[in-house]
Amino acid sequence: MNLRMSMALAACLALVLPAAAQSPHTHQHSFGDAERWAKVFDDPERDAWQKPHQVIQALALGPQARVADLGAGTGYFAVRLAHMLPKGRVYAVDIEPDMVTYLGSRAKREGLSNMVAVEGAPHDPRLPEKVDLVLLVDVYHHIEQRERYFQRVAGNLAPGARVAVIDFKLDSPEGPPVAARVPPGQVRKELEAAGYRLLEEHAFLPYQYFLVFGRR
Repeated sequence: MNLRMSMALAACLALVLPAAAQSPHTHQHSFGDAERWAKVFDDPERDAWQKPHQVIQALALGPQARVADLGAGTGYFAVRLAHMLPKGRVYAVDIEPDMVTYLGSRAKREGLSNMVAVEGAPHDPRLPEKVDLVLLVDVYHHIEQRERYFQRVAGNLAPGARVAVIDFKLDSPEGPPVAARVPPGQVRKELEAAGYRLLEEHAFLPYQYFLVFGRR
């Protein structure tokens, strides 16, 4: 599979599964075969532009950090976070039951006792405890009633916690239709209305913006 093809498949990922922990739109899609989707979502060639390790390093997480990966899919980021935070805890959240089952099985298979699969709801990630970081990769543009949603998320944040939003730029050659994308300025405006403030903005991803917020 060449890079362009893998990028196109990743664009399909942006349209559907990554938002599963948040978006009612995903109810129209079927992801009953998680093993098959894993070959698409976890394609190693995605690493070239998603830069997962650089993303995690930029987040500068403490060794015992508790992280929620919302819309975890088959675990592209959640598994990496669990490996890099052996003393921490990673909640891999999805609303698709088969994906949640897959995530739980993958954690056992790879010996990641610090990775916990969570079945979320479109309006609530249903986290079992407060976390230090909430990560949303190619998920934000799927969420409806975002101000209300992130106000609810705030109840899951520990003191000093952050919310990181990574999503496709308007001029990216890959990703969902331009009309479905949310520009970074709008993300900032909406999260400010929900009680957050922008802390950092990283510019190293070629096709996505990377914004980090904290509670105001």
